Amino acid sequence: MKIVIFGTGGVGGYFGGRLANNGEDVTFIARGEHLAALRDSGLYVESINGDFIVHPVKATDSPSSIGIADLIVLAVKAWQLTEVIPQLRAMMAEHTMILPLLNGMEHMDTLLDMFGSKHVLGGLCRISAVIAAPGRIGHVGIQPYIAYGEWDNSESERIQTLHHIFSSVSGITAEIPNDIQTAMWEKFIFISGTSGVGSFTRLTTGEYRSDPQARAMLINAMNETSAVARARGVAIAENFVEATMQRIDNLPAQMTASMQKDVMAGRPSELNEQTGAVIRMGKALGVPTPTQEKIFAALLPLEQKARSR
Repeated sequence: MKIVIFGTGGVGGYFGGRLANNGEDVTFIARGEHLAALRDSGLYVESINGDFIVHPVKATDSPSSIGIADLIVLAVKAWQLTEVIPQLRAMMAEHTMILPLLNGMEHMDTLLDMFGSKHVLGGLCRISAVIAAPGRIGHVGIQPYIAYGEWDNSESERIQTLHHIFSSVSGITAEIPNDIQTAMWEKFIFISGTSGVGSFTRLTTGEYRSDPQARAMLINAMNETSAVARARGVAIAENFVEATMQRIDNLPAQMTASMQKDVMAGRPSELNEQTGAVIRMGKALGVPTPTQEKIFAALLPLEQKARSR
């Protein structure tokens, strides 16, 4: 299978690196010094599960030079999607699958509108990984997990083929959820809550979960997103937020979400695609989202400043 990793940051670099290290035909799309380092020295992954290097590496900044792909793994920032979509067409044929691993949910509406479920799968991942230096990925926390499925949850040969590939790779836990939409929304409820509250408070996970006001804000934010999901017809368990708080209480105390890292570093973030998306969907459905609106209003000036640079 010819696999393209579109976006070789922490997510794409780790999962793509594992696939390539397992002998799969993988081409990485990257830019600048990161691309130069990949071409020169290969892809080095420093992982809590053991380091590895892939060399030589197939890497380019020109999607149109790759040819037709069997699988495109989308691992860009959610706000880069509009820029990326036109570049996908040059790599697509009738059988091409797109597996999005973006944070958020609105990207699925966009991708399905553009390409349909014939090409677009549901997908999500869990990992804490960053570009440590050009050509180097640092996997610093969370056991790497990836899930995928047909958008209508039907069984298909192509999903089984993907599962055979991913489940045979060491360093990855792979799963076909019973309901991919529920699984994706559950991640979105978690990540939009922790990203928003972490960015708002500037506290680590251990600090904000222990602060009564910040903890209440997190619970309220996740309850609002859960209500939006249910209004869209997604099966979210009534005790999901309670169960998620128990999981958050057991996360490493120093953990911070990727959006929070971007906000605190003054970089463009996924504020619009996470917090903003909950608010937009809530308004469309008549679901109140006051906590998310408070977070968005506080962070928007910082986001605008980051994007004006």
